[in-house]
Amino acid sequence: MNDLTMPIVVGAVIGLGIYALVRALMPTKRSAISQVARIDAMRARGAAYESARTAQDSGGRFGSLRAEVGARVAEFYLQQGWEQRSLRADLAVLDRSWEKFLATKALLAAAGLFFGPFLFAVVWTMGFGSSPIIPVWLALLCAVIFFFLPDVEVRRDAAEKRRDLRRVIGAYLDLVSMSLAGGRGLPEALMAAAEVSDGWATQRIRNALADARITGISQWQALGQLGEEIGVEELKDLSASLALVADDGAKVRESLASRAETMRHRELAEIEGSAGEKSQSMLVAQLLLCAGFLVFLIFPAAMRVFQV
Repeated sequence: MNDLTMPIVVGAVIGLGIYALVRALMPTKRSAISQVARIDAMRARGAAYESARTAQDSGGRFGSLRAEVGARVAEFYLQQGWEQRSLRADLAVLDRSWEKFLATKALLAAAGLFFGPFLFAVVWTMGFGSSPIIPVWLALLCAVIFFFLPDVEVRRDAAEKRRDLRRVIGAYLDLVSMSLAGGRGLPEALMAAAEVSDGWATQRIRNALADARITGISQWQALGQLGEEIGVEELKDLSASLALVADDGAKVRESLASRAETMRHRELAEIEGSAGEKSQSMLVAQLLLCAGFLVFLIFPAAMRVFQV
């Protein structure tokens, strides 16, 4: 009887994973509340543009499957009220789709449900482990790990991009200050400084300023909205300071120059701290190498002394 328990449990776990995947893909009847919430979410994020871009980017059957899974998982998040603002800001920095990200998480979790029992089957054939509950826990553990792997990747990449963006913002503020000193107004100086480079950071700033002209808001408000979207506090602080001194050109130049200098000092401090951490890591590695070399030299002599 015990010989049949493990295959039954493994089959049950695999069947549960297949059932969950099929239920996620099958169309279900939506309630009126979920329909209204879905429409509001589509209106908030510009669903027409997003769906058009998704249709262009999706490739073949897997692309349509991924889009369907992402839409359903995003709708489930919306119904549960899980906003995930920090994660959305990280995706906005990386210019990635929220639906595609959720689809990747869901598909990886489904793959983890299959990978856990498969890993246990390999270990079991080698003669390790005989408890039937092990594949269940392995399936759940692998599903949870696979589900959160994209979060780790996105947060790491977003942190690197934010560091690059902060460097660009410091140079951008210097350019705006020089343009103001040359006699330009603040709106013209902000746009002219953003048109100097074609990097991704200046493109995001330039697009935000161009959208401000279309929507009728001030350009510093657009910078604040961009900082809110991508989670960069420097842009939000810049927007608040420009809103206070926008009518005084001299105060604007002084504020921008001091802010750029502060950002440079902060960047230098971060670089020095990172260099210090790397130096400490190299020192520890050298000490470990020296300790290993000393053990290699002393070990034969110690064996002779103790006659082992």
